[in-house]
Amino acid sequence: MIIAVDFDGTCVTHDFPRIGKDIGAIPILKRLVKRGHKLILFTMRSDIENPASDEYGIIPQGGTYLTDAVNWFKENGIELFGINENPEQKSWTNSPKPYAHLYIDDAAFGCPLIVDGRISKRPFVNWMIYHLL
Repeated sequence: MIIAVDFDGTCVTHDFPRIGKDIGAIPILKRLVKRGHKLILFTMRSDIENPASDEYGIIPQGGTYLTDAVNWFKENGIELFGINENPEQKSWTNSPKPYAHLYIDDAAFGCPLIVDGRISKRPFVNWMIYHLL
């Protein structure tokens, strides 16, 4: 199965532009890869030099935000099949949306979340969802 996985609020707590706290995703993601599933990092993070927006909530300084997330996967020994793309779909579509069988995202309808103000100000994925897979 191909699984698209969001990063902030899904693999770690929300703490953008920093990498958030561990929420238990690492052993589950490793187990999924070990069982033959392919993971696509599906995130809004990007590497940007000069942000051109002064909108509320937009971080005004540039940074290597996507690279930081990719390095989190590398540092934790979790193999990625793709980064914001499914490398196998180029032969049948030009769509920018990565094709996957499953999308795990804290913003997805029905995704089980944990609300724990001691860990994060925002809800984050409850990785007990592994038992639903």
